[in-house]
Amino acid sequence: MNILTVENLTKAYGERKLFDGAGFYLQEGEKAGILGINGTGKSTLLKIIAGLEEPDEGTVIKANHVVINYLPQNPEFVPEMNVIDAVVKAVMDTRRQKGEDPHLLQMEEATCAAEAKTMLTRLGVYEFDQTCGQLSGGQRKRLALVSVLLSPADILVLDEPTNHLDNEMADWLEETLKKRKGAIIMVTHDRYFLDSVSNRIIEVDKGKIYSYSTNYSGFLELKTQREEMEEASFRKRNSILRVELEWVKRGARARSTKQKARLERYEELKNQTGPVKDGQVELSSVVSRLGRTTVELENLSKAYGDKVLIKDFTYFFLKDDRIGFIGKNGCGKSTLMKMIAGLEQPDSGTITIGQTVRLSYYGQEIDAATMNPEQRVIDYIRDTAEYVDTGDGKISAARMLERFLFAGEDQYGLIGKLSGGEKRRLYLCKVLMEAPNVLILDEPTNDLDISTLQILENYLDNFQGIVIVVSHDRYFLDRTVRRVFSFEEGGLLQQSEGGYTDYVNQKAEKEVVSQEKRAKNDDEAEVPKTDRNNWNAGRQRKLKFTFQEQRDYDIIEEEIAKIEEKIQKIESEIPKVSRDFVKLNELMKEKEELEKQLEMKMDRWMYLEDLAARIKNGE
Repeated sequence: MNILTVENLTKAYGERKLFDGAGFYLQEGEKAGILGINGTGKSTLLKIIAGLEEPDEGTVIKANHVVINYLPQNPEFVPEMNVIDAVVKAVMDTRRQKGEDPHLLQMEEATCAAEAKTMLTRLGVYEFDQTCGQLSGGQRKRLALVSVLLSPADILVLDEPTNHLDNEMADWLEETLKKRKGAIIMVTHDRYFLDSVSNRIIEVDKGKIYSYSTNYSGFLELKTQREEMEEASFRKRNSILRVELEWVKRGARARSTKQKARLERYEELKNQTGPVKDGQVELSSVVSRLGRTTVELENLSKAYGDKVLIKDFTYFFLKDDRIGFIGKNGCGKSTLMKMIAGLEQPDSGTITIGQTVRLSYYGQEIDAATMNPEQRVIDYIRDTAEYVDTGDGKISAARMLERFLFAGEDQYGLIGKLSGGEKRRLYLCKVLMEAPNVLILDEPTNDLDISTLQILENYLDNFQGIVIVVSHDRYFLDRTVRRVFSFEEGGLLQQSEGGYTDYVNQKAEKEVVSQEKRAKNDDEAEVPKTDRNNWNAGRQRKLKFTFQEQRDYDIIEEEIAKIEEKIQKIESEIPKVSRDFVKLNELMKEKEELEKQLEMKMDRWMYLEDLAARIKNGE
């Protein structure tokens, strides 16, 4: 049964037309994800569905008694109201609008408050008496999410629900929405989340809306088929046009109706346009040479009062490192990024930045200090540089903006008129305009459309430098990083190899081993000694390599040999420069760095060899 129908939707802001006769429908219980590049009107579409904006033309038809709850991208609350009161008020207001008995609602406020506390705790909000004015943007978003989830609704309309959620919170929300019986319409760029939750994809593309009854993986296949069909139709049209052109060239001496119709057909075909391709962000590697000393963190510690964020953390970044930092909200990930970027200082420990390091920091928050809403787009980029060297040669600020989908007239518009996603894209352009060789990305996936994320991921594949990422986006982490540091209790950081999925698998494996060990110890106390060999044999668990472990195992011996060869070459050079202390010092530093790399590779090799032996023996 259709519970929502959007028909002949048209909406424009000035000369910018977002929708042109677009439409779609939503069935009862469907969970739809809306996709489209930034600035195509995804958030506007949600507001129209929620009744917060009116279309220029067209209608939004809801089934009788359908209630819609809307989660905005940047929610606001009464600043003086405390957390629990704000949530309870929002829930009760929605239930009053639905026509529920006011006396019954008053009796259920305590129950609502208890449910809100439980859900807020799952989302990392613990100070229930705190006023909304004291909350960060991310905390307000989570407060609004709880209000929406607790309110009765037939359709949830969610604008970026996973923004400001850590990985565990995103997992919880994913399971919550999958179990929900009502319909959902959401804008999200979290591809794993979208693939798991959605069973319909609504694509906003050049003013039109295309609807696919599938999840994200199925959408990718169906969209490719649609584009191939459009291309085939265009080729067929060109073939017919060539035939008609020959007829027109020969001239029509008679004025029969048939000949007039054929001439009109030719004109109609000639005026048709082919399928328009989406604009895509173009990125070529923008780098500066990176010397031997990169970024070295030694015994870093940071605390706020009694809360220890980072304790005695040491890591020396290697050239071409791809490092991901994960952990619960508030654990200190962004604080660590700011310390590396020089925006905050550690309580103790040292941060050494090499002389050749050009570090660029892509921060999580965009405010008036980051972007002046009254500044023109092109001036914002020119403040960084007029030109930048890329793999394609010297690129001007204007040309760089074109690569980031800001056309000529858009470059002279005000930043304040851009959508949230367009601002993030512009911010990314500025960061890369700095030509970094060490790139810090703090939650880069927030508000960037999937097309831009795919281009960024491809760019990072070829980036000649160090990439340091903080992200809750599991897909992005799997796609871009090769080592993960997870924030644990007491400010300790745990290192694991591979992407996010490898980290999860390794963590689960350790927990299983730990549980089996405890169970074994408990059970052995009750099993007669003569039976223990048979009992142990029955509890064997089959091991296997993770994807990252298999990849490392295949190439690690070759990598070790190359490092050993470099060390031998340096050792042969040292006697030749024994009187040149500057050169000698450079060689000794290079040797020391290579020996550190060798030690890490050897540790990894020993672990993999041990694991391979255990797998071979059928453990």
